[in-house]
Amino acid sequence: MTSPLFLKDRRVTFSCIRLASPVGLLTIVASAGQLVAVLWPQDRPSRVPLPALGEAKDDPLLKEASAQLAAYFDGALGRFDLPCAPAGTPFQRDVWRALDAIPYGQTRSYGAIATDIGRPTAVRAVGAANGRNPLSIITPCHRVVGRNGDLTGFAGGLHAKQWLLAHEARVLAR
Repeated sequence: MTSPLFLKDRRVTFSCIRLASPVGLLTIVASAGQLVAVLWPQDRPSRVPLPALGEAKDDPLLKEASAQLAAYFDGALGRFDLPCAPAGTPFQRDVWRALDAIPYGQTRSYGAIATDIGRPTAVRAVGAANGRNPLSIITPCHRVVGRNGDLTGFAGGLHAKQWLLAHEARVLAR
């Protein structure tokens, strides 16, 4: 099942599949052959505004995304290879590209990300963009930590962020 949304006089259709994971039930969302979101059960519409979604378990992209996420959780995948089209401002997309560059099992501070994108004073804006990342886990916003290495806000909750970072450390230690 899919849900239509009308934007600028053209029809955009979103479909989703749900994946039970070690960090909770994730909803993977696609539109026009690209992933647009990985949502947490507690996500608010203001973080990633989408219409009501219906499941489309036969969608090949959603199946592949689900399989890659499952492989990540099994410790067999460190980098995702999926067509993604996150909706965001140019600044947000710059931040999200910087997140994609953080190696598996490593972390970066918000300040380091701000410097990486050439906006060293935009630390708070980087935090806001990180919080609006619609592709949790796939675009690894969980790898961003506070200046002192402290775990800070995460859409999936700090317990999920801690689990994801510990999971990556365990996989690398093998």
